[in-house]
Amino acid sequence: MTSIGGVEMVDWKLAVTTASRLARPGPEITREEAREVVAELRGHAVAAEEHVRAFTGMTTAAGHDTPVLVVDRPGWIEANVAGFRSLLKPLMTKMRARRGNGPGGMIAGAVGGKVTGVELGVLLSFLSSRVLGQYETFAPATRELPGAPDGGGRLLLVAPNIVHVERELGVDPHDFRLWVCLHEETHRTQFTAVPWLRDHLEAEIQAFLAETDVDAGTLLERLSDAVQAFTGGRRGESAEPSATGTATDTDTAPETEPGAGSGAHAPEQDIDGRSLVDLVQTPAQREILARVTAVMSLLEGHADYVMDGVGPQIVPSVVEIREKFQRRRAAGANRLDQILRRLLGLDAKLRQYRDGERFVRAVVEEVGMEGFNRVWTSPNTLPTPAEITHPAEWIARVHRGPEA
Repeated sequence: MTSIGGVEMVDWKLAVTTASRLARPGPEITREEAREVVAELRGHAVAAEEHVRAFTGMTTAAGHDTPVLVVDRPGWIEANVAGFRSLLKPLMTKMRARRGNGPGGMIAGAVGGKVTGVELGVLLSFLSSRVLGQYETFAPATRELPGAPDGGGRLLLVAPNIVHVERELGVDPHDFRLWVCLHEETHRTQFTAVPWLRDHLEAEIQAFLAETDVDAGTLLERLSDAVQAFTGGRRGESAEPSATGTATDTDTAPETEPGAGSGAHAPEQDIDGRSLVDLVQTPAQREILARVTAVMSLLEGHADYVMDGVGPQIVPSVVEIREKFQRRRAAGANRLDQILRRLLGLDAKLRQYRDGERFVRAVVEEVGMEGFNRVWTSPNTLPTPAEITHPAEWIARVHRGPEA
């Protein structure tokens, strides 16, 4: 990313270093066991692809296949920082222009970039133990982390986190690994079978960022608020972090749902119950975010629906896994995690699973899988925010409207 006088708004390298240093190493496992886990996850990813295609009727478009990578926590951190750096480039350019080229602006940028790098690293260290799998839609390819030929797209399976959860749940590890791969492979299929989906989401995100009316100092303050909640202190008070400076090694749902966390002292209140995203929204951004949330609800709900639909056929203990998984999710979280969920918008992600799955199920029951797949025709056939919670309205518009 270009910078003024060599100064970037975020010290990305420092973010990687900080997050990797604070991230826990994962469950104890021998080198031979680790090799077996990696090999099995790769095999399950291949098997899951065929099952997902057969169940959904979706196939990868020519030239749009993407790799599957099994990574550890530092690998996940490195991949996500690269993705953030690429996606946020226009916003960073806008903020640099607002800061100016003078010596004062450059000094502030140098200091702010390092502070922001540390803050981002702390948050990524927290999330790195909570992600089972992730389809990286906007990932730039590197030698260590290859991506799609067009510069975006790869599926990450975070091996230590998968092993941790399967042990905590006490379920069959082979079944659990395949179950997770079914969910994540569905995301991969969504983007490889529907090539326009990536460009559509990127355009929406860039429109959101273009509407951002916030300076670097304000953005840094919001990020600091999240880290203050994480480490246990409020602005102006001494923080009381856990012994390692990071949360305990827990996670719950495929992708990013934090579970019961560390023993750090939680602050008495968060920022008016709003998330980081809420704090920087303009009215135009709210409209864009509502559309993006509807799409993400569709993608998450579709993945859950496919996972439940395919699971009974190929995962012998799927009922036990699903029951324990849901019970773990429903157990709730402590005060610290509740604050972090709101700050990072993770509560909204949990709602995406529920609302999206209900939408997909209702549509498939009414018009079948082939009828549901009309959702992938173009951006115009994606559900609106209102339609996600009222599937009949989507069916009426897409299947019974004047252009149906």
